[in-house]
Amino acid sequence: MRDLPGLLGALDTDAPLVERHLWLLALLEWIRGDCRSVDAAVARVELLLDATEAQTGLGARLRAWWQALFASLDLAVLLSDYGFSSRSAFVSELAERLRHRLLPATPDTVDASEVFSLVFSSAFDAEWLLVLDDAQLARVTLLLQPVATTAAATMAVTAPDFWQETLLEAITICTSQVRATGFAPELRLRMRAQERPSAPFHALAAAAEAVRTRYLQTLDGHPADGAAHATRLEAALQQLRTQLEACRAAGASVYTHLDEHGVSVSLVFRIRQLRERILRIRALMDCLVGEHPAQSTVKLVAHLVLVGQDRRSLRSLVASNSSMLAAKVTERSSEAGEHYITRNRAEYTDMLRKAAGGGVLTAVTTMLKFAVMALGLSAFWNGFWSGIVYAASFVAIQLLHCTLATKQPAMTAPAMASKLKELDSAQSLEAFVDEVSNLVRSQVAAVAGNVGLVFPAVLLLSATLQLLTGSPMVGHETATYVLRSLTLLGPSLLFAAVTGVLLFAASIIAGWSENWFVFNRLDSAIRYNPAFTSRLGAERAARWATFLRNNISGFASNISLGMMLGLVPAFAGFFGIGLELRHVTLSAGQLAAASATLGWAVLREPVFWWCAAAIPLIGALNLGVSFYCAFRLALLSRNTGQPGRRRIRSAIWSRMRHHPLDFLWPRS
Repeated sequence: MRDLPGLLGALDTDAPLVERHLWLLALLEWIRGDCRSVDAAVARVELLLDATEAQTGLGARLRAWWQALFASLDLAVLLSDYGFSSRSAFVSELAERLRHRLLPATPDTVDASEVFSLVFSSAFDAEWLLVLDDAQLARVTLLLQPVATTAAATMAVTAPDFWQETLLEAITICTSQVRATGFAPELRLRMRAQERPSAPFHALAAAAEAVRTRYLQTLDGHPADGAAHATRLEAALQQLRTQLEACRAAGASVYTHLDEHGVSVSLVFRIRQLRERILRIRALMDCLVGEHPAQSTVKLVAHLVLVGQDRRSLRSLVASNSSMLAAKVTERSSEAGEHYITRNRAEYTDMLRKAAGGGVLTAVTTMLKFAVMALGLSAFWNGFWSGIVYAASFVAIQLLHCTLATKQPAMTAPAMASKLKELDSAQSLEAFVDEVSNLVRSQVAAVAGNVGLVFPAVLLLSATLQLLTGSPMVGHETATYVLRSLTLLGPSLLFAAVTGVLLFAASIIAGWSENWFVFNRLDSAIRYNPAFTSRLGAERAARWATFLRNNISGFASNISLGMMLGLVPAFAGFFGIGLELRHVTLSAGQLAAASATLGWAVLREPVFWWCAAAIPLIGALNLGVSFYCAFRLALLSRNTGQPGRRRIRSAIWSRMRHHPLDFLWPRS
């Protein structure tokens, strides 16, 4: 059956179920051809139509075969449910898709969805389907009309055909799914009060049933009252469209609650499914009563082909869940990131002061880190206690309202991305470039404050230790090792880029933790739950609730970052990977400690200057990599594509050429 005569010769209206499905598979494979050319596929469809019209009795035989195929399959379920996931959990959905990819499907089935996925197995099918013109669609429609037996011929004018009944049934099924989603308690509680399901979702079933009833009455009506039936049908259709829009608006109102009270991946999944089912109902209505039902039907079939491909794609699943996860964490990071952007000289000076404080505290961190190294612990415990030192130091910086420069980019990137949706005019584009210059200037100030103070603070600490104990912060051997490891001629820049990824990961943990805290309303529980108020008292419980609500993100970020800085090299070493991390402020402190041990003679060593040259590049990679990762995630959370990015780049370069100091010092 590799050529058309063989296919048509093998057509058997009385063939078993599996044979009919195999014949359909062979027909679609013949239409696709070997070259996968759209024009060639359309030409083969034309050739098939010519052959069935030219050969006596072949058209009737094909129509009878088609009826037998449709009678054995539940096409209403295919039209209403195909492409929708039945599972909101990522792991279970991943397992289901892996099962479909690894295990072969059988054509010996009565599941219309499984047959459809076997027959239309390539996205190429959607391409040639959408190219079919009106004349070809009219010929296909005529070819697939039901066979007119003597009994059926008398009813042909009044009885709806199988396809119309299937569309009505599919609309009913989809409507039931929309109502079930709308009545879910987790959505009802988060919809706006005036849009709760008591109105749109209750009325949806009646509106869909009214369309079904009016449509059947219109087909059964006599010529004298056909116009009245048509008017009533149009009113029912309009009412259904109105209710669908009301249900969509009710579902969309949940996003407002999520923005304010935390995001749930399962809720976002349900809302997206709700919207897609409403769109499916509209597509089914177009196939039933649209101006061009044949074109609408082909568009629906092509859409099913594409969603079927998407439904089987592992990459699509990961991308979809990444988008939902991004929405879950970036909104919180965006709020936190606003506090790291300075817009005037007063804020800029305050950032320098906070960064200087962070640099002084990091000097103490450097001393404690070397103290842990001096204990000679095993790799894991050295990494663990180093992580504890880092985490405690970072939390202290947070509680003392100081700043660590490298934490800023991953927090500020979502704040920047949130403004991309407003770039609809030259004025808003200019305002966005202002924010970019504010951001760069803020990060330059933070790095300058950290590095500018950590170096002299470490020198002072080392001199104090020398005075009190007779030995500097680090020994000569350790100081030499520091210079060899920090040099620009080694892998320091690669390690700095890896550190940037860890900084980004810490921001993800921070955003997720705060979202989890807010979504579960833990601050309210601490404030009002009798278990807390009876032990802490109402006032203290309220203070704890406010404190944790304001600081949970910082705690999660600082603790996770500290533990990763300590433990990641230890775990990498377990696998034989010689990974070290390069944090700009900590690296500057280590260089200062080594310099204090080696004395003024170190200034004559080329390796010292190679290390000094590496510090600003380490800072640039820490900042750049973490900002890039966070910015891309923020764009993903808003489904932002390429439009406007070229204008943004052009505007930023223009600002750098004409006002370069804007990126270093505020104008006012």
